[in-house]
Amino acid sequence: MEGGSTDQETIVSETNKSSTSSDIRSHKRKEFLREFVGSDMFSANLEKWLEELAGCDSPAFEVPFELIDLQKFGYALDGVLFQQLIRMPSGVYASGADEAATYLAIEDFLHASAKGLWEAFWSRDDPMPFHITCVNEANLKFYQVEKAIADGKLGGLCATGIFLNNSRHRHGKWDDILQLALVRPNMRSLLKESNRKPSLSVIGEALFYALRILLSRSLSSSNTNLAVNSVFVLLIDSQYGGVLKVEGDLSKLKFGSSNVYECAADWIKDYSHVAVSPIHRIWNDLGNANWGDIGALQLLCATFNSILQFTGLPTNSIEDLAADHSSRLQIRRAERQLGDTRINRNDLFRLQQHTVSPEIVEVQEEFGNLELQKLMKLEVGSVLWLEDSNRRKGYLVNEILSDEAAPFYIASPVEDQGNALFLYVGSHSSQMESALEDMKLWYQVQRQTKILTIMKQKGLSSKYLPHLSASGRMIHPGQCERPTSSGNCSHPWCGTPILVTSPVGRTVADLIVDGQFGPDEMIRCCHDCLSALSTAASAGIRHGDLRPENVICVSTGPGQPHFVLIGWGHAILEDRDRAAMNLHFSSTYALQEGKLCSASDAESLVYLLYFCSGGELPELDSVEGALLWRETSWSKRFIQQRLGNISAVVKAFADYVDSLCGTPYPMNYENWLRRLKKHMNEEGCGKEIGSLD
Repeated sequence: MEGGSTDQETIVSETNKSSTSSDIRSHKRKEFLREFVGSDMFSANLEKWLEELAGCDSPAFEVPFELIDLQKFGYALDGVLFQQLIRMPSGVYASGADEAATYLAIEDFLHASAKGLWEAFWSRDDPMPFHITCVNEANLKFYQVEKAIADGKLGGLCATGIFLNNSRHRHGKWDDILQLALVRPNMRSLLKESNRKPSLSVIGEALFYALRILLSRSLSSSNTNLAVNSVFVLLIDSQYGGVLKVEGDLSKLKFGSSNVYECAADWIKDYSHVAVSPIHRIWNDLGNANWGDIGALQLLCATFNSILQFTGLPTNSIEDLAADHSSRLQIRRAERQLGDTRINRNDLFRLQQHTVSPEIVEVQEEFGNLELQKLMKLEVGSVLWLEDSNRRKGYLVNEILSDEAAPFYIASPVEDQGNALFLYVGSHSSQMESALEDMKLWYQVQRQTKILTIMKQKGLSSKYLPHLSASGRMIHPGQCERPTSSGNCSHPWCGTPILVTSPVGRTVADLIVDGQFGPDEMIRCCHDCLSALSTAASAGIRHGDLRPENVICVSTGPGQPHFVLIGWGHAILEDRDRAAMNLHFSSTYALQEGKLCSASDAESLVYLLYFCSGGELPELDSVEGALLWRETSWSKRFIQQRLGNISAVVKAFADYVDSLCGTPYPMNYENWLRRLKKHMNEEGCGKEIGSLD
C-alpha cells in the first residue's frame, strides 16, 4: 500500500509540474502576442534577409501552387457558378477617393469565393459558416466595411478576412480568421518587372499578419480545427492579386525573448517555409471577376485550402469534379449541334468555327491545344523571323510588356543584339481571339503599320515620333505549305503580321508609378508631345489616343531624355475614321461626335498632364459621366489650378486649349512650342531639336 501511495503521489506531482510548465509556456506566448503589434518593426528586421533573397539568381520563394494543380482545380470549377458580383472595383485610372469601392468589391469577391466553394465541395444545403470582416491597422480590431465607411474609419483599414462564425464574438477574433486578404493599392506598381512578384515591403507586411494568425490559433480555446502550422494570406488591390503561404513549427519560436520582432524574424528565416505566387489580374476593365483566369484561380485555391483546414476533406473532391470536365464538354458540344464528337487519337481539341453555328466552339483535330499553346507562346529568348520586302529578318525577344490594349515586346535584331526595338505581333485566324481582343491587335499592328508607312512616305521625321523599322509577315519554322504567296498554311504562326518600331523607352504611366515624373519632365513631355502632334498635323494626321501608356521617355546618351508619342493605330486620316474612346483622356468633341477637332489631341494632352501632376481622375462608367466631369472641371478651373501648381506655362497652355476646344480654329503649335522651350530645363535650349535630318 505504501508503495502504491508513493507512485500515486509521483504521478500527481509530475502532472502538476507538466500543467505548470504548460501554463508558463501559454503565458509567455500570450505576452509575446500582446507585444507583437507593429508590422513596420517586424518588416525592418526582415528587410536585409528579403533583400539578400531578392538579389539571388534563383527565385527567392517557391510558388504555393504548381501550374498543373491550378489547371486541375480550374477543371473542377468548370461547372461551379459563382455569385454575380454587384459591387465592383474602381477602373484603371480611379482615384484614391474610391478606396471604399475597392473594399466593398473585395468583400463581395471573398464572400462569393467562399460561398461558391462551400456549396460546390462541401454542402449546398447547410449554410456557409463564414463571414467577411475588415481589420484596422492601428488597433488590430475588426470592423464591417460599411460601418467603417459610416464612421469615417475607412483609411485605417488594412485587410479583409474570411472569419469563422462565432456567436460569442460577433465581430470576430484573431483565432477565427480562416484567411486574410492584405489590401494594398496599386499592387501592380509594386511588381518586380522580371518575375511579377510582390515588393519586399508587401511580403514583410504579409508575413507579420500570417504569423499573428498562427500565434492566435495556437492560443485558441475554441473547438475549431484550424491548422496552427500553416496559413494563407492574399495580396490584393482593385485589379490584381496574389497568394502568400507560411508554414512552420511554432514550438521553435523563442517566446521568452525581450525583442519579440527579432525573435519572430529569426523564426521566419530559420524555421518557416514561405511560398509566394506571381501577381496576376483578378478583375477586368469592366470590374468583373475573371473567375477562370490564373489570377482568380490562385486566390480560389488558397481559399479552398483554408476552408479545408477547418472542415477537413470535402464531400466532393477536386478529382471527382475535375473528372466531370470531359463529360461537360461533350454535353456542351451536343447542345451546340457540333455533329460527330468522337475522341481523336490525341484526346485534344482546338478551336474552330462550325458551319452551322456562329459561335467559336470546340471540335477535335489532330493539332491539339497543348501543342498549339506551346508553339504560339512567346517567351524571353524566343526568336521571330519576318519577311520584309522579300528579306528575312530575325528578332530576339528580350522583354515582354503590356499596356491595357494588348501585349508587345522589346526585341533586338539577331545580327545586332545591342539595338533595342519595340515588336508588335498581330492576331491570326487560327488563334481565334475574341472579337474585342482581335480588334485591339488589329489597331496595334496592321493599322499602326499603315499610319507609320504613310508618315514615312510623306517624309515626316521627328525625334518625337516613332520610326518604322520593319513590318511584314511572320515566317514560321519548318516547311510552309501555303497555297499562294498571299495565303497561309495550317501552321498557327503562318502569315501573322508583325510591326517593329524604334525607339524604346519607359511609358509615362510607369514613370508616374515610380515617382520619376516631376515638373521638369511635365514641361518637357508637353513640349515633345506637342511637337509630335505638330509634325503629324502638317500631313493631316491626328493621333486620337493620347494617354500615359502611349508616351514613352527615351534616354540616349548623356543628354536630357526626350518623350516620344507612340500608339498611332487609332490615328485619324480622314473624316470617316472614328476616334478611340477613353473616358478619361479622350477630348470632349471625340466623346460627343466620335471625331476630332483641331484641338482634340491638345485637349487629351492636357488631361494627361493633369493626371501626371497628381490630379484625381474619377471613376467613370459612361460617356455622360465623362462629359459632366469635363464640364465641371473646366468651368470650376480645377484643371488649370492643378497645373498652375506645377508650371505657369502649362497652366497657360491649358487655358489656351480650353478656349479652342470645339472650334474650327487651328492650333498655333509654333507659338506654344517656343514658349515651352524657354521653360525647359535643358542646356542649349535655343538649338532646334524638333526634327531630324
